[in-house]
Amino acid sequence: MRDQGIGSWTARRARKTPARTAVVHDGTRLTYAGLHERVLRLAHALRGLGVRRGDRVAYLGPNHPAFLETLFATGRLGAVFVPLNTRLAAPELAHHLADSGSGVLVHAPSQAAVAVAAAGTARTVRHRIALDAPAGDAAGYEDLLAAAPAEPIDEPVSLDDPCLIMYTSGTTGRAKGAVLTHGNITWNSVNVLVDVDLAADEVTLVAAPLFHTAGLNMTALPTLLKGGTVVLMSAFDPVAALRAIEEHRVTYMFGVPVMYDAMAASGAWPSADLSSLRQLNCGGAPVPPRTIRAYQERGLSFSQGYGMTEASPGVLYLAREDSVRKAGTAGVPHFFTDVRVVGPDLRDARPGERGEVLVSGPNVMSGYWGRPDETARAMAGDWFRSGDVAVVDEDGFTAIVDRVKDMIISGGENIYPAEVEAVLIEHPDVAECAVFGVPDDRWGEAGRAVVVPRAGAEPDPDGLLAFLAGRLAKYKIPKSVVLAAELPRNPAGKVLKKALRERHGPPAP
Repeated sequence: MRDQGIGSWTARRARKTPARTAVVHDGTRLTYAGLHERVLRLAHALRGLGVRRGDRVAYLGPNHPAFLETLFATGRLGAVFVPLNTRLAAPELAHHLADSGSGVLVHAPSQAAVAVAAAGTARTVRHRIALDAPAGDAAGYEDLLAAAPAEPIDEPVSLDDPCLIMYTSGTTGRAKGAVLTHGNITWNSVNVLVDVDLAADEVTLVAAPLFHTAGLNMTALPTLLKGGTVVLMSAFDPVAALRAIEEHRVTYMFGVPVMYDAMAASGAWPSADLSSLRQLNCGGAPVPPRTIRAYQERGLSFSQGYGMTEASPGVLYLAREDSVRKAGTAGVPHFFTDVRVVGPDLRDARPGERGEVLVSGPNVMSGYWGRPDETARAMAGDWFRSGDVAVVDEDGFTAIVDRVKDMIISGGENIYPAEVEAVLIEHPDVAECAVFGVPDDRWGEAGRAVVVPRAGAEPDPDGLLAFLAGRLAKYKIPKSVVLAAELPRNPAGKVLKKALRERHGPPAP
C-alpha cells in the first residue's frame, strides 16, 4: 500500500482478521471487513463532495461508529480530521470550524441545532452530513454510503502528513489546534501496546468521549490496531458501564477519576461481575487514594498516566505493578517517549528538585494549526514545553506537583482560566475578574470566579453564572462567584493567583 497512515488500518485489519468484531455500539456489531467497507464508501462519498488531500473534515457528536469511520475515511483521502467537543457552545464550535477551515461537518442528531448555528457563523462549511434522516441542506450519512462504491482507495499518505487537528484550550483565552500527524498517532498507539500490553483478544470499553485524545488515542485506536474489540458507549453512565462490562466481558477500559468514583458509588457496584477486567487505566487528573482502595478491594488495580493533547497524549505511565509502591507519581516515560524535568536555565533538575516537564518523541505534535509563533514558543529545540511542574525521584518516577499555566482539571476536562475570564469580562456589571480552581468533592476541582463589580453595579452571582451559559461549555462555567473590591496584583499589573487563592479560596462564602 502507498498509504502508510492510519487510514490504511481498516484495510490492513480486514486482510488479517476480517471476521473478528471491531466495534460494538448500541446493539450493533461491525466486523473489521464490515468497518473497512463502510470506510471506503464514506471516503468515496467525501471525495464526491470535493474533499481532497489536506482538506479538513469536522465531526460533532457523541461516541458512535461514524466517528471512527469518518476519521479513517478522512485519513484514507489524505485529508485532516477535526473532532469537536460536544460540550462546547456554538460560538466556541464556530471558532474551531473557522480556525481549521473545515469544509465538511458530520454531526449527530443531538447536535443538529448547534451544528447549524456554528456552521452558519463559521462560514467555511460547504457541506453538512447528518447521521439521521437528512433535513434542510444536510445530506444523509447512510444515504451517502449506500450510493457510494466500495472500490479500493490507496492515496499516498506518509507518517509525516497531518492526520487530525485536536483543539486544546489556550492560556490566551482562544483555543488552538494541535496538529497530530499519522506518525504521532501511530507511535502513541505503539507506546500503548508496549506499555499497557494490550492483547489481540482485548475488549475495550470506551466510555470516555472520543473527541478527547485519551478516549481516542489511548483506548480505541490502540485496540483497533491490535485487532481487539471496541465497545462504544454514547455517554458515560456508571450503572450502564458496569452492565456493559458484564455483558461484553470487557477486559480493559480508560476513565477519569470521577467516572471510576461514580461506578464504585452506584448501587450496582456490590453485585457487578468484574471478573473479566484485566486492566483499568486512569488519567486526566490525579487518582485519589480512596478510588484506588475501592478497586483494590475488588481485586483490581490501576495503571495511571500523564499526558497532553500535544503528545497524542501519552507522556508518563505508571504500570499496575508499581501503582501502590509509587502511588502519587505519574510513572516513567512511555517506551518511545523521552521526558526531562528542567530548571529555568533548561538544565536537568536533580532528584527531588522541581522543574518544568519537557517532552520529546515521535508522538509529539508537529505544531499548532496556523500558529507558528505559538509553536515556536512551545518548543525548546526538539522538546515540547508542557508548562507543568514536576519532581523526579531517585528511581526515575515523576510526580506532577503544579501547573505553570494555572489550568483547572475538572472531571478530567481541562479548563483554562483566561478563556473563562475573557467571556465573563463581557458582562456589563464586571469591571475585573479572575478565575482559579478550588477543591470539589465530585469533580476534583471546580472553577471559582472573583469579580470586581463596575462602579455603582451590584451584580448577582447567580446572574453572572447564567450569563456564561450558552457562551461557554457547561463544564467551564465556575461553580461559585465571589465579589471583591479589587484583585491582588503585582507592580506590573499581573494578577497574583497565589494571593487570590489565599484571599478567596475555600471554604466557599
